Amino acid sequence: MTRPLRRRAPGALLLYHFAPPDAGTIMDHVSAFTRFSRFPVWAVNVGGGYPPALDRFDPAVMILHYSLFGSATYPIPPRILGFLDGSRAYKIAFFQDEYHYRPQRIAFLNDHAIDCVYTLVQPAYHELVYGAASSVRRIVTVIPGYVDDRMVRLGARWAKLDAGRRIDIGYRARRLPAHWGRGAQEKAEIGERFLEFARGTDLTLDIDVDNSSRIYGTGWYRFLGDCRSVLGVESGVSVFDMDDSIRLGTEALLAENPRMGFDELSDRLLSPFEGKLPYRTISPRHFEAAATRTVQILFEGEYSGILEPMRHYIPLKKDFGNFDDVLIRYRDIDLRHDLTHRAYVDLVASGIYTYQQFIGGVDEVMAESVGGLSRGRQRPIGLALSISQAPGMLRFRLRLAARRLAHGAWKRLPVAARDFLRPAVRRALRATIRRRRVP
Repeated sequence: MTRPLRRRAPGALLLYHFAPPDAGTIMDHVSAFTRFSRFPVWAVNVGGGYPPALDRFDPAVMILHYSLFGSATYPIPPRILGFLDGSRAYKIAFFQDEYHYRPQRIAFLNDHAIDCVYTLVQPAYHELVYGAASSVRRIVTVIPGYVDDRMVRLGARWAKLDAGRRIDIGYRARRLPAHWGRGAQEKAEIGERFLEFARGTDLTLDIDVDNSSRIYGTGWYRFLGDCRSVLGVESGVSVFDMDDSIRLGTEALLAENPRMGFDELSDRLLSPFEGKLPYRTISPRHFEAAATRTVQILFEGEYSGILEPMRHYIPLKKDFGNFDDVLIRYRDIDLRHDLTHRAYVDLVASGIYTYQQFIGGVDEVMAESVGGLSRGRQRPIGLALSISQAPGMLRFRLRLAARRLAHGAWKRLPVAARDFLRPAVRRALRATIRRRRVP
């Protein structure tokens, strides 16, 4: 069977994967391409399956979003991979969390002839991580997230005056695997140790490092707006696992002794790899705190050269040696006002770290690398893709609706009521899918 000829589409196809309750920052990042690029960008969620309309188009650029690469296996349907391989497009891959599963990532880059990589790895280490092992021709360093209109709007909506905030110091985090090093342990450590050091003070604390306590969506801004201050650390890890051997070695040690603590794991395996390939950066959380005018108490660090101690945040030593000084500074209302004002002006109001600026840089890379890109939205192509993906997206959205129910009202129902309703809900979902399926 002869494959139909594809019409050259002078824009970019953006492939991503999103399924709540994933962090909303994923969709902030995705939507920035369609909102701010001066070229047409058509976004397709691979969770909705393969849009048949792709058979008719060959985009000038294909952008693979970092949400596709969150684990050792990538949720990209084989048919979409086939489309990727058969396309003449300039191919760009965005990566985050690059400190693990590097062999799989390098294999993907080479197997699918990726031309350009956007990375959180600093330029001095581009060659070590990517250049020597892959055929990628261009590597660009960025940060994990930026400021967008939604962040500013939600920050303004939920920020309260200092006197109206009920929580002195808040924090949410989760424990990370030991093989990512001491830097990864800081995310839980800062919360746990702060609670210990603050015991007996008159501070109102809302600090939790259990994964079940995480807060998503607008609830996170509501939480920040109710805190006078929030704890924080640099994003990233301190052990970069180039070949998965560190992860496998750690798993072997824990199999021998499941109760082995981090310090012993560090002594026996991890310490030689600590900080050998720096992978720490500012995170979207720091911009969100600035948007809600919440004081940041942060472990000392570089923060991508963007945050400055005592200009944007109160620095906390990692051994808590200056804890008393931190509390003195925190209790200074005028200092709190100055820090939040400068953080808002420099990080949010300045416009330097917006998604619009970030996408402008991506546009320049596309313009330099690909000829014949058009301006405008190319509505017929976007409409065709949306329509052709509709059946798969319907099923996908029904699954998401069920997940939202599971994380919201469903959990508040009595167990007996859930047991009674569950068969009826399943039948209703199956019937809806059958009625709405397009031949």
